[in-house]
Amino acid sequence: GRDTLIAAPTGSGKTLAAFLAALDDLVRRGMDAPLPDETAVVYVSPLKALSNDIKINLEAPIAGIREELARMGLPDVEIRTFVRTGDTPQSERAQMRKRHPHIVVTTPESLYILLGSASGRGMLSSARTVIVDEIHALAASKRGSHLSVSLERLDVLAGRRLTRIGLSATQKPIELVASFLVGVDDSGGSGNGTRECAIVDSGHVRKRDLDIALPPSPLEAVMSNEVKQEVYDQLAVLIREHRTTLIFVNTRRMAERAARHLGERLGKEAVAAHHGSLSREHRLDAEQRLKRGQLQVLIATASLELGIDIGDIDLVCQIGSPRSIAAFLQRVGRSGHAVGATPKGRLFPQSRDDLVECAALLDCVRRGELDALCVPDKPLDALAQQIVAEVACRDWGEHALFAMLCRAWPYRGLTRDEYNAVIRMLSEGYSTRLGTRGAYLHRDAVNGQLRARRGARLTSITSGGTIPETADYDVVLEPAALRVGSVNEDFAVESLAGDIFQLGNVSYRILKVEKGRVRVEDAKGAPPSIPFWLGEAAGRSTELSAAVSRLRATISEKLAGDDDQDGAMQWLVDEVKLLPAGAQQLVDYLSAAKKTLGVMPTQENVVFERFFDESGGTQMVIHAPFGSRINKAWGLALRKRFCRKFNFELQAAATEDAIILSLSTSHSFPLEEVARYLNSSSAREVLIQAMLDAPMFNARWRWAATTALALPRFRGGKKVPPQIQRMVAEDLLSSVFPDSTACAENLVGERVVPDHPLVAQTVHDCLHEAMDIEGFERVLKMLEAGEIRVTARDTVEPSPLALEVLSAQPYAYLDDAPLEERRTQAVMSRRWLDADSASDLGRLDPAAITRVRDEAWPVARSADE
Repeated sequence: GRDTLIAAPTGSGKTLAAFLAALDDLVRRGMDAPLPDETAVVYVSPLKALSNDIKINLEAPIAGIREELARMGLPDVEIRTFVRTGDTPQSERAQMRKRHPHIVVTTPESLYILLGSASGRGMLSSARTVIVDEIHALAASKRGSHLSVSLERLDVLAGRRLTRIGLSATQKPIELVASFLVGVDDSGGSGNGTRECAIVDSGHVRKRDLDIALPPSPLEAVMSNEVKQEVYDQLAVLIREHRTTLIFVNTRRMAERAARHLGERLGKEAVAAHHGSLSREHRLDAEQRLKRGQLQVLIATASLELGIDIGDIDLVCQIGSPRSIAAFLQRVGRSGHAVGATPKGRLFPQSRDDLVECAALLDCVRRGELDALCVPDKPLDALAQQIVAEVACRDWGEHALFAMLCRAWPYRGLTRDEYNAVIRMLSEGYSTRLGTRGAYLHRDAVNGQLRARRGARLTSITSGGTIPETADYDVVLEPAALRVGSVNEDFAVESLAGDIFQLGNVSYRILKVEKGRVRVEDAKGAPPSIPFWLGEAAGRSTELSAAVSRLRATISEKLAGDDDQDGAMQWLVDEVKLLPAGAQQLVDYLSAAKKTLGVMPTQENVVFERFFDESGGTQMVIHAPFGSRINKAWGLALRKRFCRKFNFELQAAATEDAIILSLSTSHSFPLEEVARYLNSSSAREVLIQAMLDAPMFNARWRWAATTALALPRFRGGKKVPPQIQRMVAEDLLSSVFPDSTACAENLVGERVVPDHPLVAQTVHDCLHEAMDIEGFERVLKMLEAGEIRVTARDTVEPSPLALEVLSAQPYAYLDDAPLEERRTQAVMSRRWLDADSASDLGRLDPAAITRVRDEAWPVARSADE
C-alpha cells in the first residue's frame, strides 16, 4: 500500500513485481465475492509497443493463477486486462466502455484522454493503484511533467490517494525520480512537504558481454560507402552466428538503409525494420515474427529501446554511439532479457571521433556510471493544456486548482504570478486581425471561479499531448487503402509519380502525391530509394562528454614520449577492455592529434585552431569536448559577437567535440583573444538575441503553442495541414512578439522579449532543451578564472580532430547556408593522418634550406673579378 520506486537491471522482473501486489489484492477480493466490473490498476508505459507486450505477458500469469485456484478447489477469479492507446480500434474501445476492465494498460497521452472523457472518468474513478513503467524515459521531458499532473488529476477523480509504483532500470539520482513519482504534499506549492516513497534499489550493474567491432579498413572522419559495405558484411556474419539479433540505429533513414543492405545478404524475409513512421500493423507484425523466430534480425530506432519483451534476443548491435549511457544499457538489455542471463552487445563506430566516444561509453559502463536526469522546471505550455482539460470536466476554484497543480513535482515551484498569467492567457485568448481566438476558460475574478467555454473539452482531447507535431505525409497502399506508414513532408513534396521508395523493408511505387497523403502500390521488390525524415539530433549526455574528455586526458598522459604508444595501448586493452585493433586505431588517431596541436583538447584544456582554406579565407575550430548542447550555445553566441564586431555574417557549425567558424579574408585578430569575446555576465543576453534568428526558435514556438492549445491540431473535424499550422503559428507569434518577425531594418537596438507565458516558455526550451545555458555559462566562468587553459594554434592544414567538424551533418549547422555554399567545402585535407606523418606537416627540408642560403649569400669577390 506504500508508494514504491523499483530500480533493477533489465530483465530482472520489475514489471511482474509491480503487478504481483495488485494481482494478489484482486485475487483475494475475488475469492470473497465476485469482482465487480471496475478498474483497479492503471499501468502507464511510454511506448505503444510496450503496452501491447504487457497485455500479452499479463495474460499468462493470470491464467496460471486461475489454474492454481482450480487445482486448490478455490473459487475462480476472472481478471480482465485492456490496452488503451492511440492504436486501439474503436470497436475495442466501445467494448471497454460497456464492461470496465480490472487492469488498464495505457500511455501518458491516452491516460490524459481518458481523464477528459465522461466514459473514461467513470472507468478510472475506481482505480486504486497506478504503475509507471520506464519512468526515467518520461521524467526528463515534458511528457513526464504532463503525466505528473494527470496523476494528480487521477487522485482527485478517485477521491483517494492512489498507490504509485515506479519502475526503471536506469535512473540517477534515484531520490529525484522517487520525488517525481510521488509529488509533494504542500498546498502552498513551496515543495517542502515531499511525500514518502519506499525505494527498492537493486542497482543497474550486471555482468555484460560488450565489445567494439571495427571494419577491416581504418575509420576516417566520414565513413565511405566501401567501408559501410564491410560493416554490413560483418553484421551479416554476426547475425548468422546467432539465432536472433536486434540492431539499433539512431535514425529512421539508417534503419531502412540497413534493412535494405542486410536483406540483400540474408534474404528479405529474414530482415525487418521497426520505427515510429511505420503503421501499427507493420510494427506488431515485425515484433511477432521476431518472437516466433521467423526473423533473424530486426533493425530498430528508439521504438524498441525500452522494456518491451520481444522474445529471446541473443545479440544486440548498436550502429553509431547512442549518445547516452542509459540508452546504451537499455538497448543492450534487450538481449539476455531474463534473470541470470548475460546481455551481449556490440558497438559499431561510424568515424574516428565515434570510436573515441564508444570507447568512453564502455569505460562508463565498466565504472558503473550513469547519466543524471534533469526534470523540466514547470513547463507552462503543458500546464495550460492540463488546466483547460481539467476545467472542461468540472468547474474549479482558482485556489483549489493551484493547490492541486503544485502537488505535481515539476510544478512544486510554480508561483502565483506565473499561474495567474497562464489563466489570463487562457481566459483572454489572443488578439489577431481575425479577432480574439484561443480563449478556452471563463474566469469569474470576483469569486475566483473557473469554468470552460464552448469547445474547450473537444480541443483539449483532440489536440492534447506534448509530443511535437511532425509534418509527415501518410503512405496509403492501394487498392486496399491501407495506411502503411508515413514519410517526411519534404520527401513527399519532392517525389513524383513513378518514384520507388522503401518503407519497412518493402518497396513501394508512388501513384499520386496528394495533400497530406502519398498513394502507392507494391513495387514488387524493385530497387528503391531511401526516404528521409527531418528532426533534431540527440545531444550527447553531460556524463558521456566528461568521459570522452577523461579518456582523451588519460591517453595524453600515457603518450608521454613522442613515439611511446605502448602504455596507452595497454591501458585501453586492460582497463577499457578494447580489442588490440580498436585500441591501435584510437591511439594512432589521438597521438596524431596531439602531435599536430601540441596538446590534447579536453574539458580542462580548450584548443583554438586556425588554418587557411583554398579561397584565401581561414577556418577557426574550437576543440571543446563539452557536447553539442554547450557547443551549440557557444557557437551561436560567438557567431553573434563576430557579426557585431566585424559586421559579417559567419557560417558556423557545432558538433559534440568542436565548433567551427568560417572566416573571410577580412577577419584578422590574435587567436587567443577569441576566448575573451564573450563574458559570463552578458553571454545569456547575447545568446537570446542570436537564438531569436535561429530556426530552433520558430520550431519550438510552434511546439509550445500547439501544446498550450493556442494552435489546435484539428479544426472542423479535420487535421490542420502542416503548412497552414506554420503560417498560423507565425501570425500568432507576430501578435504576441512583433519584434521577432519585424523587418530588421526597422529595428533599433536589441529586441525586447515580451513577458508572455508562451514566449517565455519558448525561450526557456531553446536555452535548456536545445542548448545547455547553465553549462555554457559555467564554461565561460572557468575560462575567466583560468580553470580552463586556452591553447592557440595556427596550423598549416587541419588537424585530425578538425576533419569531422569540417564535414559536419546539416543538423550541426548554426546558419542557413546550404551544403554546396559552405566555406568548409574549400578546405583541402588528407583523408587519413597517421601519427608518423602528422608531425612533419609544414616542415621544410633542412638540406634544402642550407642550399638556398648558400646560393643567396653574397660572396666576396676580388678587384680583378
